[in-house]
Amino acid sequence: MESKIKLGVSTCLLGERVRHDGGHKLDRFIRDVLGRYVEYVPVCPEVECGFSTPRESLRLVGDVDSPRLMTSRTQHDVTEQMERWARKRVRDLEMENLCGFIFKSNSPSSGMERIRVYDKHGVPVKKGVGVFARMFMEHFPLLPVEDDGRLNDLPLRENFIERVFAFKRWQDLKKTRGNLVRFHSEHKLLILSHSPKHAQPLGKLVAEAKQHTPSDLYAQYQALFTEALRLKATVQRHCNALQHVMGFFKKSLSPDEKQELLEVIDEYRAGYVPLIVPITLLNHYVRKYGPDYLAQQYYLHPHPIELSLRTHI
Repeated sequence: MESKIKLGVSTCLLGERVRHDGGHKLDRFIRDVLGRYVEYVPVCPEVECGFSTPRESLRLVGDVDSPRLMTSRTQHDVTEQMERWARKRVRDLEMENLCGFIFKSNSPSSGMERIRVYDKHGVPVKKGVGVFARMFMEHFPLLPVEDDGRLNDLPLRENFIERVFAFKRWQDLKKTRGNLVRFHSEHKLLILSHSPKHAQPLGKLVAEAKQHTPSDLYAQYQALFTEALRLKATVQRHCNALQHVMGFFKKSLSPDEKQELLEVIDEYRAGYVPLIVPITLLNHYVRKYGPDYLAQQYYLHPHPIELSLRTHI
């Protein structure tokens, strides 16, 4: 990659004491593990828009679709203050070339989903979105986003980081029709593992590239590609992709090697071994037999193996 991946992140997740109670919410995976591969751009909406630490806590109040941001004890409405700052902050973040954002769960300013919104009787419903998170996601609709709570779910963690690395490769791509063909070719199996139904329109778009203006071509491709990767890869789709790879070795593998590979794929399908097992075996055969086409497939190495993202069952 041409430069380090840049991720926005809620500042408290890096261990900074910016919470309303003067504390932090350090997430060691985010800071110490993923942090080895990314450069973080910390954002704390409440401190950056002018609130002190410690401070009175905030909460969302009113209509779920357009709640107000209020101080919890004194009922002071700070919605305009937060939105005014957020409008400027998202514009400033355009200059950072972010590849994604990790929000703080349950935050009335930074939570991306299921945030408590209190009605006039003080009864909460978990259907809100934090003020800054909402404005960020509206401003950057194609960026991968997650919160720290959802990242504890290993399949969701894998999906998010896979999308972040794919977004960076797209960001680094020099936008020519030839490079788009190469990009699509290298991501075919990755797309297949997420959404077979997106594979055909993406392939058709690339095949008919000359019929589109460059700006329209890249915009359509990125939107479809992003939509495909947002869908979580299932065991069945992975097995489909694995068998697709196996098809390239019809004339290379011995009968014993074919049998071993089929058994490993079946063991993965049954939930006895994690995805890394058939992937490792396939990578071994790619190094041993080729072809170069498979060696270039990001499906077989979508992110650093040190992140251990394909080891869960």
